[in-house]
Amino acid sequence: MQPRSGCAINAAVEALGDSWSMLILRDMIFGDRRYFRELLDGSIEGIASNILASRLKKLVAAGLLTKAEVRRGQRARYSLTEAGIQTVPILVALGTWGLAWREGTPELRARQELLCDAGPEFVAELMDELRVRHLGAPAPERSRPAPLHRLERAHRRAADNTERG
Repeated sequence: MQPRSGCAINAAVEALGDSWSMLILRDMIFGDRRYFRELLDGSIEGIASNILASRLKKLVAAGLLTKAEVRRGQRARYSLTEAGIQTVPILVALGTWGLAWREGTPELRARQELLCDAGPEFVAELMDELRVRHLGAPAPERSRPAPLHRLERAHRRAADNTERG
């Protein structure tokens, strides 16, 4: 991919700038969705299959994802690259802005609230966990639950409270 200019912001926007690409990365990072069907069926925004296919190709071409080689009849599995993992702070910053300036439902805001409250150390732990899951890095020793588990638990708790409320 050749950017339109040598500007770093332009290059980043060209790789990440459309909303579907960012939402696919969100679902891979926070939802641990790695297969086309998981991404399609799990999209709360309702992405169309042709848009998902197009954006996955774009994210692979941009070096943010890899697609495992598969034989006929197998499902292709997508993985984040290090460049894809490095989008976590960008997504956290976007979510923090959205939390402060836009409305949303409690269950969908819960994950972002945890990310804000837990701080940069938690984000670094999350990125390490993604390296283990997507790049095969050795798992770090930790004394508390893994970040993705904590994010899922916060989301579930908020959803349960919403149903009861």
